[in-house]
Amino acid sequence: MASSAVDRELETLIRARYPVIYIVSWEEHRVEEALRRIAQDRGKKIFFWTVTQGMVANSNLRDNATRDPLAALDAVLDSREQALFVLKDYHAFISDVTITRRLRDLTSVLKTCYKSLIILAPMLKLPAELEKDIAVVDYGLPDYGDLDGILEKVIQAVKDTPQIDCNLSELERDQVLKAAQGLTAMEAENVFAKSLIEKHRFDVDVVLSEKEQIIRKSGILEYYPFNESLQDVGGLDLLKDWMQKRTVAFTERAREFGLPAPRGVLLLGVQGCGKSLSAKAIGSLWRLPLLRLDIGRIFGGIVGQSEENMRKAIRVAESVAPCILWLDELEKGFAGTQSSGISDGGTTSRVFGTFLTWMQDKQVSAFVVATSNDVTSLPPELLRKGRFDEIFFIDLPSIDERKQIFAIHLAKRQRKVADFDLGRLADATPGFSGAEIEAVVVEALYDAFDETGQLTTESLIAAAHHTVPLSVTMRERIEELRDWANTRARMASSEMSEDMQTITEQLLVVKSVKGKVGDVTAHVSVEPADSHSGMEAVVE
Repeated sequence: MASSAVDRELETLIRARYPVIYIVSWEEHRVEEALRRIAQDRGKKIFFWTVTQGMVANSNLRDNATRDPLAALDAVLDSREQALFVLKDYHAFISDVTITRRLRDLTSVLKTCYKSLIILAPMLKLPAELEKDIAVVDYGLPDYGDLDGILEKVIQAVKDTPQIDCNLSELERDQVLKAAQGLTAMEAENVFAKSLIEKHRFDVDVVLSEKEQIIRKSGILEYYPFNESLQDVGGLDLLKDWMQKRTVAFTERAREFGLPAPRGVLLLGVQGCGKSLSAKAIGSLWRLPLLRLDIGRIFGGIVGQSEENMRKAIRVAESVAPCILWLDELEKGFAGTQSSGISDGGTTSRVFGTFLTWMQDKQVSAFVVATSNDVTSLPPELLRKGRFDEIFFIDLPSIDERKQIFAIHLAKRQRKVADFDLGRLADATPGFSGAEIEAVVVEALYDAFDETGQLTTESLIAAAHHTVPLSVTMRERIEELRDWANTRARMASSEMSEDMQTITEQLLVVKSVKGKVGDVTAHVSVEPADSHSGMEAVVE
């Protein structure tokens, strides 16, 4: 099924006697069908050339005399037919100086007759000498309407087959079609059939698996499967609510309502508090492919390679849209943009500028999720409205959120949450991040396994006593981050975490209850108060 808008453009160029038309497309069969329809409507014949078969009107024929690329152009010139001459994969020869010159000679002749020369190739490769003589048409991948037609054709073909469920709600059909966007017509038809064979229904995950191959071939983007969900994220109720309200924001119904597609979100916060986990959960919630852009892979040693890598990453993201583009620890990738002209000849600045422009002007539904631990390192132009829909600050978890996080990690490790005192565990871990709570659970499991014992509340508390949380070692940095976010970002949670002073005091109390100097000194310094009163613990 061809795109009608592109078909009309092609027909217009042919009727206007454009001598040479260059069609960029991977879908030869789909373009052939469109050209055959145009030729039939215009009363023209159509010939196809390949280096293996020569210039023929039927794919079952072979003309060895015209297999040579130059001989193919001579055949077009000598023909008296009013026809379309389609040269497949001719981009491999077009840079040859003889071919280039022959094409320039041919253009002036074709303008005065009813013959059209069409180059069909998967990529654009055009010598500078021909730029003014050739019209380029990007024959895009099937759009939403094209895919809907393909899906309906598959449904009609199998609707009477037993054990196959072809019934789709409006939302389910929209999700399947959105998942298929970025595939060729043949890829979409194949993966719809694959889904019916494997799952006996249309399954979004099966459709997305086809996109995974496209993403992996890029070498720059990484595809993340749906392994995390919002249920795996403890707390952050405000962020979750914001995301859930946008679950249907990529549907056609949302477009008809007047809603623009969400642009992106920036997640700032303390290390280990769930920024990356939240990014993964968004992909699972929205049932969209999650692509991780590793900025380190963008930069190459060859002049111009970094800029081209960024453009390639953007093209791949656009080709599989709607999707989620995840940039983890953004400040490390784009640090030093201000001094880029001195340190790397301006490469970082140019790459960053390309990405910013795309974020501002992108027309496709590519939702950007960026995470950052150090907001002071981010360029100010990245933070202004228009780049992101919202900036969320993810703080240390509150006491109730710590209970949720303990419950999540205990359940993940096949433990009955009811067997543990979550209140005591939360009280014993003030200032702990989600990652540190997970580390406590893992350490306690190692201890229990080594001692061939059971995991208990006491063993978890004991493991927590051996952990120095980041809120203690980087207290000043976290306080600065909190101060910045207080007036510049939106809170990801409605529950407030303890302040730094309270966290320190509570940790001191917890360690004092333990009653062991060795455990206390893991978090506090011990120095003599005077010669008579013994030792007094003083918080550093």
